[in-house]
Amino acid sequence: MRSAANSTTDLEQSLTKAEALHQWLEQKSAAYNHLSFIDEDPISVPHRYSRLQDIEIAGFFAAIMSWGQRKTIINKASELMAMMDDAPFDFITHHEEKERKRFSSFRHRTLQPDDILYLVDVLQRYYQQHPSLEDAFADHMTTSDEDVYKGLAGFYDRIFDHPWVLERTRKHIATPVRKSSCKRLNMYLRWMVRTDDTGVDFGLWKKITPSQLIIPLDVHVGNVARRLGLLDRAVNDWQAAKELTEQLKAFDPKDPVRYDFALFGAGINP
Repeated sequence: MRSAANSTTDLEQSLTKAEALHQWLEQKSAAYNHLSFIDEDPISVPHRYSRLQDIEIAGFFAAIMSWGQRKTIINKASELMAMMDDAPFDFITHHEEKERKRFSSFRHRTLQPDDILYLVDVLQRYYQQHPSLEDAFADHMTTSDEDVYKGLAGFYDRIFDHPWVLERTRKHIATPVRKSSCKRLNMYLRWMVRTDDTGVDFGLWKKITPSQLIIPLDVHVGNVARRLGLLDRAVNDWQAAKELTEQLKAFDPKDPVRYDFALFGAGINP
């Protein structure tokens, strides 16, 4: 039988480890959740704009293109914005179909011209009826929802609820229904929803709360989280993203995804 003294010692050691981990998360978050982070991250693309809808559109494309080297992502997202005359909302809402020919040369990894053409068409139709892309997610949620599962699933269904849907484009928009971690869309939601006094994330959307966000789980974040004992699941899927987010809520239940800065930063700068 274990003695009470031993149990107390184990508890103290556990508390010490948790406190040390919390301190590490806070320090690393402060180091990367800083304006200097913006220039070398895809979030720099929407940061070039001040209009809500320009930020939404630039952020959406920068987010869904975010796999591979960050410098390449920024360059390709910038190229796409230039094709929209560096005024994405005006272009999306007012361009004529013949102007879409300019996208015929655009490619980023598996993202092809047909994918861009489909998404541009969908966004044009969407903005003809809605003032903000926020509703494309928030309409499927309530404030009582634990997380953004319904918002992400509803966004996917809305994007592909068209008779001319391109099946190949589906792989560029993730959904938790298919057990995806939805890394890129969760990152996009982090950009648009959470806010603080650092000026990195935008905090423009108010119908979704920071406490509902799910960590953008990729290889870097997953590897660091496992080394820290924050994640047991071996596969980077929706369940793993949920598990990690729940662990982070122990340190900040209202804004757990702010620790994405710590985990991602440590992952790319080990």
